[in-house]
Amino acid sequence: MDASRQPDRSSHEALLEAAKLLHSSLELDELLSSLLRSVMGRLVVSRGLIALVDDHGSAEVSVSRGRRTPAAGSPFDPDALEGTGIDLVLPIGDPQPTGFLGLGRPLAGTLGHQEREFLEALLGIAANAIENARAHAEARRLNLQLDRRVQELRTLLELMRTLTATLDPPQVAQILGLTLAGQWMVRKYAVLAWREGHAPVARLRGMKITVDDALQQAVASLVEPTLRETLESAGSAALLQLARTADAQVLVPLRSADHTLGLVALGAPAGGRRFTDEDLQLCTGLAAQAVVAFENAWNFAETVERQKLERDLALAGDIQKGLFPAHLPDLPGFQLAAQSRPAAQVGGDYFDAVAVTGAAEGPHLLCVADVSGKGFAASLLMSNMQATVHALLSTEIDPATLVARTNQLMHASTPGNKFVTALFLMIDPKTDRATYVNAGHNDGYLVRVDGTVETLPPGGMPVGMFPNVPYQRGEIQLRPGDVVALYSDGVNEANDIHGEEFGDDALQESLRRLRQGSAQEILDGVFADVDAFASGAPQYDDITLLVLKREG
Repeated sequence: MDASRQPDRSSHEALLEAAKLLHSSLELDELLSSLLRSVMGRLVVSRGLIALVDDHGSAEVSVSRGRRTPAAGSPFDPDALEGTGIDLVLPIGDPQPTGFLGLGRPLAGTLGHQEREFLEALLGIAANAIENARAHAEARRLNLQLDRRVQELRTLLELMRTLTATLDPPQVAQILGLTLAGQWMVRKYAVLAWREGHAPVARLRGMKITVDDALQQAVASLVEPTLRETLESAGSAALLQLARTADAQVLVPLRSADHTLGLVALGAPAGGRRFTDEDLQLCTGLAAQAVVAFENAWNFAETVERQKLERDLALAGDIQKGLFPAHLPDLPGFQLAAQSRPAAQVGGDYFDAVAVTGAAEGPHLLCVADVSGKGFAASLLMSNMQATVHALLSTEIDPATLVARTNQLMHASTPGNKFVTALFLMIDPKTDRATYVNAGHNDGYLVRVDGTVETLPPGGMPVGMFPNVPYQRGEIQLRPGDVVALYSDGVNEANDIHGEEFGDDALQESLRRLRQGSAQEILDGVFADVDAFASGAPQYDDITLLVLKREG
C-alpha cells in the first residue's frame, strides 16, 4: 500500500476527539463553533464558515471566521464565493446536505488525501450531530409552546372561575382589564361595554376613550381581534383613528351572537414584545368569557328587586361607617388628613391609619383601598380585610410580606370574584422614610416641595384575586414640605356633565398647586376642585383621598 494512503493514527484520534466534542452538546451554535474551530485549527486555515440549509433548500451562513468571509446571517451560494477568501466548499451530510463547510487556503497550500478523508469523515459525524441539535431545539420550542398553551388555558379557566360569580358590570370590566394587563404586561388598556337601558361601563388605564354613538358604530364592523398594523394597510378609517388616538396596538371586539356590546383596546406589551397570532386567539377566548359575564350581570341587574337592594345597602352602610378610623393618629413631624365620600349609601372604598406599635413615634400603616362589588358583600369584605391587616400587624410590619399574607388569607376565605385593590404605605416618623406596596391600585403621588411629582406604581396583583402572588415594595424619603397622596379612582375618574373625566393630570396639578397648605387644606382643596369640575353631574363612584404631609 502507498505510504501516503496509510491510515494516520493521529487523524483517527483527532476524529474520535472531535466526534466526542460534537456529540457532547445539543446547542447548535456551540456545536457549529466547535466544529469550525477544530477544522481551522487542524488544517491551519485563517478563513472558514459553516452554512446550514433550511427546510426550503436555502442556505444561510451560521458561523464565520476571518476577514472578507461572508458574515453570519448572510445568504450562502457555493457558486458565488469569488473574492471571499473561501477556496474549498464541502457538503455536510450526504446525499442531501445538511449544510456546507467553507474553508480558505491552508497554510500548506493544498489539502492532502488524508486531510480530505479526515474532513469527509468529520463532516459525516457533524451531520448527525447537527440533526440531533436541530431536533433538540425543535423539541424545546414545542415544549415552550406547550407550556405557553397550558399557561393560557390556566388564565382562561381562572378568569372563567372569577367571572362566574360576578354580577356587577364594572367589576367584570375591571377583572378583564387586570387579567389582560397581567397576561401581556401592558400599562395601557381600555375595557368598554354598553347595553341599552344601562350605564356604559368603562375601565381605562392610560387611555382616553369615550363610549358614544360614533364609537359603537365604528366597533360594529370589528368581528375579530385586529392589530393596528393590519388597520394601517386595510381596514376601517374610524377604527384606525381610534387605535391611533388611544395608542392601542390591538382592538378586540366583545361580541354576542351577531352584535357588538363592547371593546377592549390594549397598548404595547412590555419589553418591546409584539402581539402574535396566538395572543390574538387567547384574546378571543378571554373576550368570550367576559361577554357572558357582562350579559349575566346586566340580566341580574334587570331582575333584582329594588327594595331588597335598598335594605342591603342601608345595612351595609351602617357597617361601613364603623370601619373607618374614628380619629386619625398623631404622627410627630407629620400632618394627616383623610376623607371618603361614597356615591351611594354604601361605598366600595376604604382608608385606614394605624399606629403599628401603639406609640405615636413608632411606624404607622396608611392605606387606601377599593373593594370589588357593592352592597352588603362589599362591606363584609372590607371588614374582613381590615381585621386581617390589623391582626397581621401584630407580627409583621414589612409591607410586602404583610400584603402577601393578607392576600393568601383573603383568597382562601372569599369567593373568586371578590378582591381588593389597595396601596399600603408604612411611614416611620423617626427616619422620615416610607416603604409602600401598590396592590393593583392607582398610582399614589409624592409631591416634592418644589412641585415635582413622583408616582408610586403597582407592585403586584389585587389582594384576594390569585393565590401565591409576589409583591414588590418601593421606598421613598420624605423631606420637609413633601406631600403624599393616596386616592381611589373616584377622584381622577370623576365625570362632568359631558362625560369627561377629571383625569390624572388635573389631580397632579391640584396637588402641586395646594402643596404649601396643611394636609387638611390640601384634602379640602382637591375635593373642591373635583366638585367644581363635575359641575353638578351625579357622582358615579366613591371618592377617597388620604393626604400625608411632612412638616417643615
